[in-house]
Amino acid sequence: MKVLVTGGAGFIGSHVVDRLVEEGHQVIVVDNLATGKRKNVNRAASLYKTDITSGRLERVFRNERPNVVLHLAAQISVRNSVEDPVFDAQVNVLGTMNVLQQAVRYGCRKVVFSSSGGAIYGEQETFPAPESHGNNPLSPYGISKLCGEHYLSYFQQMGGIPVVSLRYANVYGPRQDPEGEAGVVAIFIQKMLNNEQPIINGNGRQTRDFVFVDDVAEANLAAMGQDAHGVYNVGTGTETSVNELFRMLAGLTGSPAKEVHGPAKLGEQLRSVIDPSKIKQELGWEVKVDLAEGLKQTVEFFQGKNGR
Repeated sequence: MKVLVTGGAGFIGSHVVDRLVEEGHQVIVVDNLATGKRKNVNRAASLYKTDITSGRLERVFRNERPNVVLHLAAQISVRNSVEDPVFDAQVNVLGTMNVLQQAVRYGCRKVVFSSSGGAIYGEQETFPAPESHGNNPLSPYGISKLCGEHYLSYFQQMGGIPVVSLRYANVYGPRQDPEGEAGVVAIFIQKMLNNEQPIINGNGRQTRDFVFVDDVAEANLAAMGQDAHGVYNVGTGTETSVNELFRMLAGLTGSPAKEVHGPAKLGEQLRSVIDPSKIKQELGWEVKVDLAEGLKQTVEFFQGKNGR
């Protein structure tokens, strides 16, 4: 099958591309390389350096005629979305609409959209949150992802194209960039390996649902199947506090760093954990890599990158 992956040079997208290549698919990557890296892209995939908001995207679809689109390209920084909500909407709303329009125009069989559980649900009332949980995004990023989901539903109704939205928990793993709006896992590991002091925001008792990037890649492959439709949470259903995470990583890196707490981040969720029951029941997806093993693999990746 010919699969077009937007954001395929990025952290999650490049792992999705690797799995597609392993399964024998022909893979087309669209990435503007603003945050993605050319070296992340599997050599068996074709790369178009193109922005999803650009008119040139139409040419890619016209030339390649993909069967399925996995849409991962996005502005992913919550902080940047607060500082520049217009840019966030341009990429995450208008860019998504551009992808959907081309997918309908050129007869794609399915679009799978990378969304966000934590950012869309906001402060939770149910733990873990099912897909039916109320949506209360606390940032322009969460709003733009929810808006993307609504546009997917609209294009499905009007254009007849099957769509799936995958609401990710906190994804971590190899190739995550510790710079910029990185996940806490990558930031802590990099600082510990560089003998720098990581700072825990607030009291560290805030919890997150950490899901390994390989499991997220598998969810994308599962969502390509005929049985997949609608919205699915992609997480572990298990809460881990930032303090617990710090201690696990200190053990794995051999870091002598002590728990140092800084001011709490304004507007940060206290608890975030999503329920993956639906994707397990309907698509047979399940977590294969637990947190201890996933963190071990991630630390080993960073050690290799740092020449240790």
